[in-house]
Amino acid sequence: LCCCEYVDRRGERNHLAECCCDCQDLDEGCERWLTGKSLSPGTLERIVDTVADRVRVPWFAGAVKINISLVPPLVLLPVLLHVAALHFLLGLLILTSLPVVMLWYYYLTHKRKERTLFFLSLGLFSLGYMYYVFLQEVVPRGRVGYSQVVALTCGLILMLAALSRAKKDPGYLPILSSNKRALHQGLPECRKSVKGSSNGLHSVTTSVAASSRAVNGEAKGYSRTSAEEPEGVKKDWCTKCQLVKPARAGHCRLCGRCVRRLDHHCVWINSCVGEQNHQAFILALSFFMLTAVYGITLTLHTICRGRTPFVALFYCPGAYSDYSSALSFTCVWYCAIVTAGMGYILLIQLLNISYNVTEREARLALRDNTGRRLLGGLVIDTGQYNRGFLCNWGHFLSLGSSPPQRSAEDIV
Repeated sequence: LCCCEYVDRRGERNHLAECCCDCQDLDEGCERWLTGKSLSPGTLERIVDTVADRVRVPWFAGAVKINISLVPPLVLLPVLLHVAALHFLLGLLILTSLPVVMLWYYYLTHKRKERTLFFLSLGLFSLGYMYYVFLQEVVPRGRVGYSQVVALTCGLILMLAALSRAKKDPGYLPILSSNKRALHQGLPECRKSVKGSSNGLHSVTTSVAASSRAVNGEAKGYSRTSAEEPEGVKKDWCTKCQLVKPARAGHCRLCGRCVRRLDHHCVWINSCVGEQNHQAFILALSFFMLTAVYGITLTLHTICRGRTPFVALFYCPGAYSDYSSALSFTCVWYCAIVTAGMGYILLIQLLNISYNVTEREARLALRDNTGRRLLGGLVIDTGQYNRGFLCNWGHFLSLGSSPPQRSAEDIV
């Protein structure tokens, strides 16, 4: 392939110059729109898939596909913030509509069980663009010292480092190989044939363990018991991953994997939050809150002199006196909206940790009506793992410190 060629989703060789050619679904859609007819079912989805497949850039070994969800934040965010800085009413309209659009897009992708890089791209680009505006518009005014810029930069670097760690393996359970999967699927029939015979069950157990060792050289499977898991807690069989889930593990329908101590799937990092990355996730949120509040405070002290940050956020007479101040004030309000949302997420997380409950367990408890609403409904106490404030936090801080024990028992 040359730099402008690629293999499309149908397996055919194509060229970037032909990106607007041969799109029957688009032609049919335009024709129906002009004639006032409704689109046939699935037409819009096929058009979107075709457009997403053809958004590519030239590269050495062939045109590289660009994830279309990365583009809107890079283009729309600077444009909308600059437009919002033109007038107070425009800023009010845009900053009010942005959270609504984000929630709509979140529910749309969540309903379709789709993973998207939109929120991760929006978050990272927002950080970079806010930092750029701070350096270009706020620092030159002379009210921010060198040490304050260094402190803000260090907070940003620490937050990105914690975010990078949170993006790693959240604690995925191993996916079975094809041989193991076939072995697992055949187990129920084997069990039925030997039901009521202890000798037969022992022979099946022995053969299964031997087969497993023959496949991988050793028996691999998560132990049914663990020191941190109370007795009597049942462990479920995941029909999607074909394995036994340990206590508190869950299957993420977006990632398609089972995760140990699954808390939730976070769209901001485009990954699950589980046993291995929950601490890094809390650190990333904490560093973001500290850095954002510090940056907002420095900017408001520079634009609205002589006023406290909270008062200046709602009443700053000189904010729209020039375009530079208006842009900085608009970015402050954008940061404040995002920080408020992240602050709420962090608050819920800290409360859940204090009661040793995950978001997934809270949702299941609400569905089954087995939990207690506390603190005005901010936290759902299931009572199953709650061992007191200090013990709960000690358990959280020890997450991922020791790898889970493995045994051949779960293979049977």
